[in-house]
Amino acid sequence: MKINKNLFTLFFIFSIITLFISCKKDDDSIQIDESEEDIINAEPNILFIIADDMGKDATFGFPEGSVKPNTPNLNSIKNSGLSFNNFWVNPTCTPTRGSIITGKYGFRTGLKWAGDQISTSEKILQKFINEETNNKYTSALVGKWHLSGNNQSINPENFGLDYYAGILSGAVQDYYNWRMSEDGVSSNQTNYATEHLTNKAIDWIDSQEKPWFMWLAYNAPHTPFHIPPTNMHSQGALPEYRAGLDALPYYFAAIEAMDFQIGKLIASIPENQLENTIIIFIGDNGTPNQAAQSPYSNQTVKGTLYQGGINTPMFISGYGVNRTGIDNNLIVSTDLYATIANLCGVEDTQISDSKSLIPLLTSNTSIRDFQYSEMDNGTNDVWAIRNLNYKLIVNANGNEEFFDMISDPYEQNNLLLSNLTSDQQSAKNVLESELSEIRQ
Repeated sequence: MKINKNLFTLFFIFSIITLFISCKKDDDSIQIDESEEDIINAEPNILFIIADDMGKDATFGFPEGSVKPNTPNLNSIKNSGLSFNNFWVNPTCTPTRGSIITGKYGFRTGLKWAGDQISTSEKILQKFINEETNNKYTSALVGKWHLSGNNQSINPENFGLDYYAGILSGAVQDYYNWRMSEDGVSSNQTNYATEHLTNKAIDWIDSQEKPWFMWLAYNAPHTPFHIPPTNMHSQGALPEYRAGLDALPYYFAAIEAMDFQIGKLIASIPENQLENTIIIFIGDNGTPNQAAQSPYSNQTVKGTLYQGGINTPMFISGYGVNRTGIDNNLIVSTDLYATIANLCGVEDTQISDSKSLIPLLTSNTSIRDFQYSEMDNGTNDVWAIRNLNYKLIVNANGNEEFFDMISDPYEQNNLLLSNLTSDQQSAKNVLESELSEIRQ
């Protein structure tokens, strides 16, 4: 039988295309997207900024809170990149910082409450990056450490940082009179703390010749409530703070002063460096109870596993961030470990309890099905887990709370106070199973 040549040619072309598509599909299952690979291989500078005690109710762009501080520089970071609506941290500063710098949940490291001490056996993010990339990056941590209790003799550089300057403990007693540790030496400072830390970061960045990773951990807007320099805030002529006064304008003034300094820092980075810099901003836990705004209360903010305590702002913008607007992925603070490691050239996208957010910078995809957080303040040992629809809080003493996060996003109605429907019970079972899997 004579074969039509045109038909044979079409069949051959179709077979080749089919084989190519099949191979491409197999390749995609084991390789990251090309755009994501470009980000990882670009060696961008990383500016990671932590605000101390800044919740969504005190952050522009979120519906929580009826009044907001004036933060044009943070607003610019937010509006030019991604804002994460469902970012979970821990209820206090130490465990959040610990989760980021180790990539592990606190029950694995013992960092579960403010003042807990990190073990010298932990491989911190900066050391991991150096080992995995043959010292391609230089790293600094400027600002609040608070991973070694109140030990004033500790030198964070011993954990693998190239440079440290800042506040070793959880807070300063006075923003105008405080102790700073640098290169293992402690000294008294009388410059406004937020400004002084910014200047340290600027000086360090200006002296770098390699790609750099700056972890800038402000102590602002953590208490004590105070009056920043007048040119740095818009809260007017405030009297000296004392008990009984409304804390909100003082809290806002500290945030505005921090924003002013962030603007100064960004402006100091040469344009060619800034174009190759990715900026990550987070709050380390929720608003302090003295400054809580509706829909939160002073019982559901910092120090709790309710949304006001652990659902904080996170913005990512700059080099390689090709998406803007709100991302609703369920993200946890551990995820910054793998993310920043990837940005520095490490290939692994999942490390310990950390999953890289790199795919989200270029495409609307999914990272996690569940979020986890925890606290252990010596009295209450409590865990929280959620998926998109429900959240479960479990206390080691047997108490539990269960919330519908779609109809009740601010946790007003504990479903366990009445009989669960079959769908609710099934959802609770799923969360219990996942919680057991995480904590095994």
